[in-house]
Parts: sequence; structure tokens; C-alpha cells
Amino acid sequence: MAAAPSVDRHYASPGIAERILAALRAANGAAAPVNPETLAPIDHFHGRGVVATEELVVLLDPQPGERILDIGSGIGGPARWIAAKRGCHVTGVDLTAEFCDAARALNAATGMADRVTIIDGSALDLPVPDASFDRAYSQNVVMNIADKTRCYREAFRVLRPGGVLAMSNICAGEGGEIYFPVPWAATPTTSFLATPEETRADLAEAGFEIVSFRDTSDGLLPAIIRDRERVERDGLPPLGIHLIMGERIREMRINSARNAEDGRVRSIEALVRKPG
Repeated sequence: MAAAPSVDRHYASPGIAERILAALRAANGAAAPVNPETLAPIDHFHGRGVVATEELVVLLDPQPGERILDIGSGIGGPARWIAAKRGCHVTGVDLTAEFCDAARALNAATGMADRVTIIDGSALDLPVPDASFDRAYSQNVVMNIADKTRCYREAFRVLRPGGVLAMSNICAGEGGEIYFPVPWAATPTTSFLATPEETRADLAEAGFEIVSFRDTSDGLLPAIIRDRERVERDGLPPLGIHLIMGERIREMRINSARNAEDGRVRSIEALVRKPG
């Protein structure tokens, strides 16, 4: 992953799982269950939270017993959600050691360590064998990766023939340079946005067949505006991704919304297949 130490520092902080579990107990009571549903307001570390994960799951359509790869798994929320809802095994790979530690702790807390495996590693050199997964997905990860073709080739390598990759990405828009900081980068140094057209071409160059590819920006914009207005008016909720990233996430979320409103970024959703 490009500029790995800087990317790691952007996301890393100690004690993530401890903060999350303490906040969960404070909000829901000491005896409240710890499971993918109760953690959902916190551990889906990407735009639109668990709603976006549910939409990607519909696109990915994992089947019971399949082996699924999460590229850039964060603290493991989507992996636990998919494993619990679809009866499959999910392996998550992430570059940030603190995220991997938190994911493993939350896997244990939810009783899902046997269904979700977390591996420290880079999307540019996935530490898993060739053709070892039925399906893969990645949510808002490649914005930190300069060499996108290599990332997509790695996904291609680890999928079995006929396997599919589902992605939701933030892409470069036509509205000019983006406002910083944003959730994935504090400065332009670790932000690498491709246009939707470049993304489609990079996936094809990596060997994938395009099953579906659509720009979701216009449909998502009303909810993005409502979220910005809510954060500006009410601040951050008791349970949210600020437990991972700290209070700085407020400014990042507002800037992310402004970028979408001004057309500085676009959102895409893609499903691609490895031939076979």
C-alpha cells in the first residue's frame, strides 16, 4: 500500500476495542449483548455504516460455507456481519496493526473467532494463497492506494476461477481538488483518487470481467447532506466511528459531505468476475 507508514499513522490508535466495549456498556448497560447488531453503529468503518455493508452484501451474494476475503477489513465489522448473516467464513486483511488487534478482540467478544480470521497485511501483497477464496469485497480502501492495478491483480490472484469481487469506492469527481481532512487522509499525501473511468479500466487491466459498474453518487447525495446537517447541528452520537478515530472525525465527515455536494468526489459500486 502506498506510503504505508503514513497511512498506518492516520488510522492507528491504541485501545480501540477497549474504548468500543466501554462505550457500548455505557450506552446499553453492563449486561447488554455484544454481537454484530449491537456493534453496528461503531464497527462499520466506512461511509454510511452498516447500511452500505448491507447493500454490498446484496451485490456480493455470499453463500453458506463459502470463503470470503475482506480487503482492508478495518476493525472487522463487515466481516463479522457477513459471517453471521450469511453463514460463511470471512478472512480480513488490513495494514493497520491496531485495527487487526481490535478486530481480533471484538471477534472474541462476539464469539465469532471461529468464523472470522484477521491477518495483518497489505492489499498489494495479500498474505493468502492463490485461488483460495470464492468471493472478495473491499469498501472505501483503494483511496489510500496509488498502485491500484497491482491491488486489483492481487484480488484476481486469490480468487478461484469464476469468483467475484464487489467494491464500493470513492472516486475523483470533476469539481476540483478535495477538501481535507477526510476520513481516509488528513492531507493529499496519502489520498489517491481515480476517476470512475480509470477505475473501470484498472479492473479490466487486472483481468476482471465487468459484471456491473454504476455511479451511485446522485442517489446517495440526499442522505449525505442530511448526515452533514445532523453532525453540524448535533455533533457526534454516543456510539460511532469517533471511538476509532477520535473527535477529528467530525471535521472529516463534514468535509467528505462537502466534497460530494460539490462534485469533487463520486461514489461507485462494482461487481467484477475472474473468468473461469
